[in-house]
Amino acid sequence: MGNRLSQIATRTGDDGTTGLSDGSRVPKTHLRVQAMGDVDELNSNLGVLLAEPLPDDIRELLITIQHELFNLGGELSWPGGTLLKDAAVLRLDEALEHYNANLPRLKEFILPAGTRSAAIAHVCRTVARRAERVVITLAASEPEAIRAAPRQYLNRLSDLLFVLSRVLNRANLDGLGGDDVYWQSERMKRLDAE
Repeated sequence: MGNRLSQIATRTGDDGTTGLSDGSRVPKTHLRVQAMGDVDELNSNLGVLLAEPLPDDIRELLITIQHELFNLGGELSWPGGTLLKDAAVLRLDEALEHYNANLPRLKEFILPAGTRSAAIAHVCRTVARRAERVVITLAASEPEAIRAAPRQYLNRLSDLLFVLSRVLNRANLDGLGGDDVYWQSERMKRLDAE
């Protein structure tokens, strides 16, 4: 790996193509490259979230997720390859169940707001949804080359990030949260005015 990363500016992409793990080259506009980029963007946003004060258990979970996302990106870079383990999807299911267990039922839609860490978790959630949509589109065009696990992982991860945003608002580590920030629908505004 060290030799592969010794030269960062290779100039091989100057023609608008990029290399995949199998040695093939594709246009930088290829759906596979877009999916890889969205997963990379998600991982980078998780890095921003990890720079915030977080409960230790959530920090450890997010670090694990970063490594799994790197595996997912590697799998997307390797047509037909497998790097993301099926157990990673199960781990997200378990985390979802654990963190959602003590949250109150939602009374209304919530806004992506509250504490800084909760808001960043919402940004990560939306990037995960975008990455999921691109992976689904890629799988439709290359069904033999994309397994179900990457799509499932991104779907579960976006759900988990929604739940974690609620947990982080309640953790209130920056003093700006404490609860969900509910959307005030027009219906609710009319009821409040009566």
